[in-house]
Amino acid sequence: MAEMGEFLRDLWYMPALASSLAPGQMRREMLLGEPLVLGRLKGGALFALRDICPHRGVPLSAGRVLPEGSVECPYHGWRFKPGGQCTKIPSLTGSEDLKAESIKVRAYPVREQDGLIWVYMAARPGSEPKNEPPRPGVSHPMRWTETQRFACGIDHAVIGLMDPAHAAYVHDHWWWKRKARLKEKHYAPLANGFVMTAHRPSKPAYRILGDVTTEITFELPSTRFETLRSRLLGTDVKVVGLTVCTPRDSENTDVIQVFWWPAWLNFIYPFFWALGRTFIADDRKIVELQKEGLKFSPQLMLIQDSDQPAIWYHRVKKAWTESVENGTDFVNPVQERILRWRS
Repeated sequence: MAEMGEFLRDLWYMPALASSLAPGQMRREMLLGEPLVLGRLKGGALFALRDICPHRGVPLSAGRVLPEGSVECPYHGWRFKPGGQCTKIPSLTGSEDLKAESIKVRAYPVREQDGLIWVYMAARPGSEPKNEPPRPGVSHPMRWTETQRFACGIDHAVIGLMDPAHAAYVHDHWWWKRKARLKEKHYAPLANGFVMTAHRPSKPAYRILGDVTTEITFELPSTRFETLRSRLLGTDVKVVGLTVCTPRDSENTDVIQVFWWPAWLNFIYPFFWALGRTFIADDRKIVELQKEGLKFSPQLMLIQDSDQPAIWYHRVKKAWTESVENGTDFVNPVQERILRWRS
């Protein structure tokens, strides 16, 4: 289970959907064990600040967004710009040496794109993002989303979701049973992760989209894209699914899943509505069960080849941490390889 100091930095995390915040609203979000106030100005622009007023420690999220474009603390009315600079201390008379603009709250880079909100968690406050958040590569809006809280650290959530051998047991439903068979998949490195290259999926459910190929990518900190391509009714089809594991603290992780597809393909929505949350709940329940054993700090095992993605995850995470701490370029330790397992 991830400790507070083991969260990866200098990366983008996705704490919320864009539709969850209306203009003039703000709320507290825990992210990597840090309290953030995430909100929108009256004009719609997003902001993310440390949710602690530097005066008396009151959460800024309990205050309000002012029409002038600042956040007002509910205790003494101190006001802060979206960039973190204090603009007003109402109790000052003007004769003091203290200047309001010399006081700042930590501001976090934030982006809104593809209906998602991303926050950059830098290793050093004030650092500019080294890159931009990931994108699904589609122009249409999201069609389905589900969020569930997993009572575990981010590592167990990530490894549980990428595990290729658990489906027959964790997702053991009468309508999803399938005889175990030998799987063989090609993997290759990405910029800061790895990809299961395009292949024909074995599950019959995919056939609703015709002759499908799917590609599954994983990149730090926890971004998993599944891209399905096919040709249906004479039209090229592209369905993209995003799954992220958003660590709230060392013992709680939100698993957020989003899918995009063209509007004419909406006949597949009932499938996601009926089954999507069930599969995520299956994974959530198994990590809750796993937690009962982890209380006793057992030595855990990772085996070849079904656990190789988990082994790569730990190696990539370690290499990233070292590159951030040392200020050196990240070198991906993943090597191109064919993996085989039975599931």
